[in-house]
Amino acid sequence: MSSHRSQTGGIATPVCFVSDLHLFSKRSRGHLIEDAILAAARRSRVCVLGGDIFDFKWSMLPSTEATLAAACLWLSQLATRVPECQFHFVLGNHDDHPSLVAQLPDLASQHANFRWDRFYYRMGDTVFLHGDAADRRMSHERLELQRNLFSHTRRRGWAHGLYSLVVRAQMHRIVPHAVYPRAIVAARLIKYLKEIGHGPEAGVRQVCFGHTHRPLDNYHRSGIDFHNGGAPIGRALHRIVEVMVTET
Repeated sequence: MSSHRSQTGGIATPVCFVSDLHLFSKRSRGHLIEDAILAAARRSRVCVLGGDIFDFKWSMLPSTEATLAAACLWLSQLATRVPECQFHFVLGNHDDHPSLVAQLPDLASQHANFRWDRFYYRMGDTVFLHGDAADRRMSHERLELQRNLFSHTRRRGWAHGLYSLVVRAQMHRIVPHAVYPRAIVAARLIKYLKEIGHGPEAGVRQVCFGHTHRPLDNYHRSGIDFHNGGAPIGRALHRIVEVMVTET
């Protein structure tokens, strides 16, 4: 899909956003929607990967090195299969692994249609971010510290089995509603966006984020529309977010 002039006079560009696939973990159904991701990318000029695409801590692959290789291959193949789309990878807490971060500049040099950022990406009137900025008492400084201290230590086999029981009991669908009420999440994100200079007063009208595993569609707060596609885990609801981004 091509860009076109919007009613406000800016250029409207189709963009898709997908996050929280948690690929390589036992609980993920992310591999089942890869064709849908490719289709959405072909409809878009830009595809933003919004973090926790991969999960090093909960990976079922035999080693961290195997997970790293699989993640790099997945990103490379995605960029190769849809060369007409610009892919932008914004890291999340589960894939902000130092070894992966070290490989991303090489991937960007190999693929002209691949870029990345650690915390957020602004395009026109829209900010894309993972969403851990919506955790309690978060600032950009604390977010960076939290990422740096995040443990990617691989979980033992019994922990995978225990988490599978949680998913089968659908507890993973209940917790996000209790921990991440949408009004509170929106308020926290607005506070964070203002701190980094990308709030509503700076022209931001849309925010696409993940992390909470709670779907949101056009939730409006303080002049901003919030979108969250959820996470493909168990029977939880998930969608690929598709929006029009206005650029001046």
